[in-house]
Amino acid sequence: MRRKLTGIGARARRAKTAPRQIAAHLGFLCRIARASTAGCPSPRFGGTLTVDMPHRLVLFDRTQGALTRAWAAGRHLYRGLGRIDRAIGAASWAEALDGALDGDEAIAELQFWGHGKWGAALFDRDVLDVSALRRAHPLHDRLVALRARLAPDALVWLRCCESFGAARGHDLARRLADFLGVRVAGHTFVIGFHQSGLHGLAPGAAPDWPADEGLAEGTAAAPVRALPSRPWRPHTVTCLARAVPAAWFAA
Repeated sequence: MRRKLTGIGARARRAKTAPRQIAAHLGFLCRIARASTAGCPSPRFGGTLTVDMPHRLVLFDRTQGALTRAWAAGRHLYRGLGRIDRAIGAASWAEALDGALDGDEAIAELQFWGHGKWGAALFDRDVLDVSALRRAHPLHDRLVALRARLAPDALVWLRCCESFGAARGHDLARRLADFLGVRVAGHTFVIGFHQSGLHGLAPGAAPDWPADEGLAEGTAAAPVRALPSRPWRPHTVTCLARAVPAAWFAA
């Protein structure tokens, strides 16, 4: 007889199996998407895409085991639905940005799928935060090159946990939008299938969401732990959402 887990044991099992469940669900949806787009012209192989059409890119962390499998399944789903033109799995920000800059197409949208913390987005332990915007930082020149490739109405979406939460998240949102000169978006909660606290910011604007949004413990100045996303949390979408609602941008 199998013993039913309760309390901490049950939560640990759910946390361990959640990425696999998401990957399985996305894999099923991916097969549907491939079937529904069978016979459609492929931009990569003789379709209608030209170098003058801005590209939509996804950068995802390829070092995270079950989570990487979920993101990889999502990549195939998004490609099948025609939502992105290219996806790049990388182990560092340098590798990811080099991949994004390979080619000469303008970039209409860049999404990052990986881990995040307040004011930061991470490939494994490789951090992108406001320090990357300084001239002396190793990523600075790549970010300058990315800025030159972004279309005027482009969106950079950090689709990771709590990167726009707390005071550090406010600072990252504002500085990144101003540095890149385009709209940016990010979240204030821990995200999974549901992705709560989605906020956008235009260059020159100030964050209009509470700095303590999404916090389970700590303060905006000293955050300790973030809340998980739920359908009833503010500004919630799912991992299947294709865009940030226009009303959710502070301008």
